[in-house]
Amino acid sequence: MDVVKKIADAVLYEGYILWPYRKSARKNQQRWTFGGVYPRAYSEARGEDDPWLMRTQCLVEGDGNSAIEVKVRFLHVTERKVASLRGVGEAGRLEFVDELRIGGELYLPWDEATEREIAVGRFTLSELETPMLVAIDIPAGSTEEPLAEPDGEVAGVVVRSWRALCGTVAVEAEPMREGLFKVTVGITNTTPWEGEDRESTLRKTFASTHTVLEVEGGEFVSMTDPPEDCRELAEECGNLKTWPVLVGEEGDRRMMLSSPIILSDYPQIAPESPGDMFDGGEIDQLLILNILTLTDDEKEEMRASDPKAREILERCESLSPEELMNLHGAIRDFKVARD
Repeated sequence: MDVVKKIADAVLYEGYILWPYRKSARKNQQRWTFGGVYPRAYSEARGEDDPWLMRTQCLVEGDGNSAIEVKVRFLHVTERKVASLRGVGEAGRLEFVDELRIGGELYLPWDEATEREIAVGRFTLSELETPMLVAIDIPAGSTEEPLAEPDGEVAGVVVRSWRALCGTVAVEAEPMREGLFKVTVGITNTTPWEGEDRESTLRKTFASTHTVLEVEGGEFVSMTDPPEDCRELAEECGNLKTWPVLVGEEGDRRMMLSSPIILSDYPQIAPESPGDMFDGGEIDQLLILNILTLTDDEKEEMRASDPKAREILERCESLSPEELMNLHGAIRDFKVARD
């Protein structure tokens, strides 16, 4: 499960924030570009660019008693604002500012993300011959984080707020032949939309959406390289804005990850990687060296832009020379199957 979670988390945060990991960087002006499931009204008003539906279809070898567990995961865009309390009385209103410095620390407003997981449930394949519908219902909310001076006086506050989200997850299993079922997972966003612009609509979107499926008493069929007797049925599966691959230990077909990023079966994260950089297509060593050469002002903005960006910076600055050298390259032995 640790292997699967690492891969799923890497998919969840792919593109979350990119080097140079600063709010002001041009490449970070448009975010949440993978796996968006948008409010249906917004999607239909725009055409097919931003879908309101994500659908996974895959094949399972088993019988009616085989059980499948489904989880849907996504990021909920959370607005972060910074307010100064200096000069504001007890009855005064918060004064939101573009930046705030307290105790030598810089704070900036921006968008973050809250991880959401919908545990759809565990069902037998025979139960799923009648589609199961599970509601997504996340109420709006907010939190406040006080910011104190070194003497303990509270001089500011970080306000994080999120919009309500609603939608459905539909799961269905259709017998294709004896011992083989087609499983469908449909994710729809029915959050009300009132004509907001795209930036505001992103706060009503299921961002970076993906589905994790696990079967007990059966096995998934590889959708990348299906056996010959399943190839035609696999090609007929209609995956929309997502692609399912086998995950876990090589050869184990009990788990599948359906993600908006096309992966091979049994994707792996290099053991030398010191942590997620939110850019699986880049080389860790190059990113780390680029981070270490940022100016002090650039590093300060990186720390203030996002808590996860701060984690990346602190991780990079704490790497030992040996850990940096391990990123230079590795030689691995691979077993090659022979006829």
